[in-house]
Amino acid sequence: MSSKILLLEDDKLFNETLEDFLEEEGFVLDTVFDPYSALEYTYENNYDMYLFDVNLPYENGFELLQKLRDAGDMTPVIFLTSRRDKSSLKEGFMHGGDDYITKPVDLDELLLRIEAILRRQVRSLRIDIGVYQFDTVRKKLFFEGKEVDLSTKAANLLVVLLEAQGEVVPSTYIKSRLWAPSQEASDGALRVYMTQLKRYFPTQIKNSRGIGYQMRLGDD
Repeated sequence: MSSKILLLEDDKLFNETLEDFLEEEGFVLDTVFDPYSALEYTYENNYDMYLFDVNLPYENGFELLQKLRDAGDMTPVIFLTSRRDKSSLKEGFMHGGDDYITKPVDLDELLLRIEAILRRQVRSLRIDIGVYQFDTVRKKLFFEGKEVDLSTKAANLLVVLLEAQGEVVPSTYIKSRLWAPSQEASDGALRVYMTQLKRYFPTQIKNSRGIGYQMRLGDD
């Protein structure tokens, strides 16, 4: 249930170095070496973050991200690049990048930047929900310091509800976040995972009939 990252880096040795480091830190990694493979992976999987090299074969990382953004994919991305000029920095942000780190990459700095962006999605690293505590980066739910059983999809669903900060989240949006474009998403499957969450949060999660769901952290 750890955060899942897609790494696109065409330098094989550096790719392996980043994969080993981030997996040791508890992340789940898919790694690719070219933008075409990256597109295929984004079609088949949902990710919490992208790490994209800029100088790549066939097309650069900026162009790849533009395609993803045009398709409605708003997954946060950090660019990894040897470019240091301000025009490249501006281009990265103009294409929808969230951060930008230059090579040679300090691995500890990269880890801090990844955690900061993931934390920003829900405002806090660990959130108290009633008697439970939810680690938003590792996507694990705890009761009195002990992890409780929560499926991967249910944990991702909890993240989506928390990001909305009490607002109703449309079911169509939830399904787009939980299932990749090539996967079949249904209202029935969504209800299964919502039921899992309601075992722990029976009063906090509300169903807005015909629209979606919301989660309230305050006392109702």
